[in-house]
Amino acid sequence: MKIFNTLTRRKDDFIPLEEGKVKMYVCGPTVYNFIHIGNARPMIVFDTVRRYFEYKGYDVNFVSNFTDVDDKIINKAIEEGVSAQEISQRYIAECKKDMAGMNVKPATTHPLATEEICGMIEMISDLIEKGYAYEKNGTVYFRTRRFKEYGKLSHKNLDDLRSGGRSLLVTGEDEKEDPLDFVLWKPKKEGEPAWESPWSDGRPGWHIECSVMSRKYLGEQIDIHAGGEDLVFPHHENEIAQSEAANGKEFAKYWMHNAFLNIDNHKMSKSLGNFRTVREISEQYDLQILRFFMLSAHYRSPLNFSADLMEASKNGLERIVNAVEHLKYLAGAAKTEMMTEEEKTIFAKTEEYVKAFEDAMDDDFNTADAIAAVFDLVKYTNTTAEGGRSREYLQGLAKLIVKLSDVLGLIVDRREEVLDADIEKLIEERQAARKAKDFARADAIRDELLAKGIALKDTREGVQWKKI
Repeated sequence: MKIFNTLTRRKDDFIPLEEGKVKMYVCGPTVYNFIHIGNARPMIVFDTVRRYFEYKGYDVNFVSNFTDVDDKIINKAIEEGVSAQEISQRYIAECKKDMAGMNVKPATTHPLATEEICGMIEMISDLIEKGYAYEKNGTVYFRTRRFKEYGKLSHKNLDDLRSGGRSLLVTGEDEKEDPLDFVLWKPKKEGEPAWESPWSDGRPGWHIECSVMSRKYLGEQIDIHAGGEDLVFPHHENEIAQSEAANGKEFAKYWMHNAFLNIDNHKMSKSLGNFRTVREISEQYDLQILRFFMLSAHYRSPLNFSADLMEASKNGLERIVNAVEHLKYLAGAAKTEMMTEEEKTIFAKTEEYVKAFEDAMDDDFNTADAIAAVFDLVKYTNTTAEGGRSREYLQGLAKLIVKLSDVLGLIVDRREEVLDADIEKLIEERQAARKAKDFARADAIRDELLAKGIALKDTREGVQWKKI
């Protein structure tokens, strides 16, 4: 298995720190509002990475935090006249609803920054003791130049950054030994939540939060650290500096970053009026369609969200779902139980599609090619599955499509929905009308059911229905 490593700028063979185990940290959202579809991309992408490792037999310790103390949370709390904790708890709950809708598995641990303050104070104290940090008027800064490898992830040079202008400099630059030093702890302002520390009553800087939560739940060294490409600098660069300065060893072996998501070929922003939350999308589409859309391109490729592409994703997902439903229907009507020798030979060919799927995922998690392999498998099953096939053969094909789709987090095995007694009665009446050659009545019933959201399909094996 190869992973494109932002640190080395190449595809590296994946070799875990501990055989059979993967320790993975993914930066989670700042919870001050409903998550937007830009937040959704890393959630879906790295959930899929986790699922594939589990499919390959790895024990994955997957940690993804919630940043529940931040200027945006505080501002929202002031605006609503409530506590910052109330805002963060509300939107953590809403975020978990959206994650469930996208079939994103809960992390092994979802740490909250506010519950790990003691660990942050401990790490900051350690960095001061080792000479990597210093305090000025209650604020603690990290000495970037003291960490000799600063810039190794973003491939930025400190002197180039210094000449890059004030945009890269942090507030309070007059107090700092170097304009590029960054904040580890800051004193509270009026009305802000605060914690006691040796330097001031205040709160941690953003970067130290992830270093501490990663160390507590995964240890001093991890296999994979992941997030959106906007986090490479300064967030992940600063995490490396803090963690490696404090722990004295390499922080993460592999760094994975997903590319940006645009809306109708424009960067998503509130000012452009194209800011879309996952909750808004869910009012138009099943969030499984959003997941399919997100995985239809390689995670390192920029992705453009549009109504046309969502419709294409809807059709693509429906194609897989329909194939599974058809196979299950045929299996239910099968007259023989066990596979024939001929069927065993035909079924063995499916190994080619499984290999194509695994080859795609082994090549830096190429979900676009993995989906193509599932489509090829669907096409193969459609040409080899007939009414005369055995139940074992038909069920085997259905299970295989479901298994590969599940690695992608796509739910394609829709549980049988119970029809209302009135609707079942109408379907039976239509069947009787067709038998009596009363096609006008049969068509009228079909239209009536369609108006109720039930679509019928007549096949050689009988009538099939689905909700639309």
